Amino acid sequence: MKRFTLVFLILAIFIALAIFAPATAEHSSLALWDYFKEMALIMPPVFLLMGFMEVWLPKQNVQKWLGKESGFKGGVLSLILGTLPTGPLYVAFPMTASLLRKGASIANMVLFLGSWAALKIPQLMVEIKFLGLPFTIVRFSLTLAALIVIGLIMELILKHDKKKEWMQSDLELQGMKPDEMQPQGALEGDR
Repeated sequence: MKRFTLVFLILAIFIALAIFAPATAEHSSLALWDYFKEMALIMPPVFLLMGFMEVWLPKQNVQKWLGKESGFKGGVLSLILGTLPTGPLYVAFPMTASLLRKGASIANMVLFLGSWAALKIPQLMVEIKFLGLPFTIVRFSLTLAALIVIGLIMELILKHDKKKEWMQSDLELQGMKPDEMQPQGALEGDR
């Protein structure tokens, strides 16, 4: 029940709004419906992409390209991966979680998320058009520097986190390695 506390709280607030402020409840329900439609269109392809990443992207490659030992190249790759997409930021969170579980460094993932949020190429083109090239260059440089510093600080702070549950899959939390998982319906003799 603890997992659904927030859901029940939001439901209670929505019911209270429907009783005491019907106009606000109507606006809220329209916003909720629009958000639901957006999520219904975007999230299924994201889940497919996540499944492909889990299966086809070997852990050793992620550790080599984006791990702690990847150095400058890993940072550049994280920056490139973050600046290319045009989707909303919430699409990047499951990807980041998957990459962290496969051995990507925290600093590189902060750079990936931050560049997705603030340094996307389509966004930069619009920024140049309305605010000019000098403004965009200065803002890009300062944002990039801040992301690098934030990533390094987070790496220092979170490497001492003993639990690191946020970096483990549900299977690992249950004491099982993802590689050991058998497909449903597998027979004992198939092992």
